[in-house]
Amino acid sequence: MPATESPVYTAKVSVTGGREGHAISDDGRLDLSLTRPGAAGTGTNPEQLFAAGYAACFQSAMGSVARQRGVDVSKSVIESSVSLYRGEGSFYLGVTMRVSIPGLALDEIQDLVDAAHQVCPYSNATRGNIDVSFEVAN
Repeated sequence: MPATESPVYTAKVSVTGGREGHAISDDGRLDLSLTRPGAAGTGTNPEQLFAAGYAACFQSAMGSVARQRGVDVSKSVIESSVSLYRGEGSFYLGVTMRVSIPGLALDEIQDLVDAAHQVCPYSNATRGNIDVSFEVAN
């Protein structure tokens, strides 16, 4: 990305306390407690936030591709799973997204998923860094 390019949007969030802390955005729209995965408490965790963000972004990218092709994906559902793995000396993530679009054939859904995966900012950010897989259903 060229250094002179202006961002379309910049999210700013402050976190205190890490996985057992609190996150708040500069505009106050995000204001939530954080809890470690599996721990007691009412907070969310970074993996859930990443799963929600990636699924929302991917669904929008898929909608954009579908509109260009004249396809209706308004009833699509994306179930995003972000897994935290323990490796040798570190942790890493893996993502599986199940994409369901009622009324479309599986090969049409797969074609939309493949095209959206090329334009989605989250897909572009994760490509080559973490395993991302897709399952399609109708």
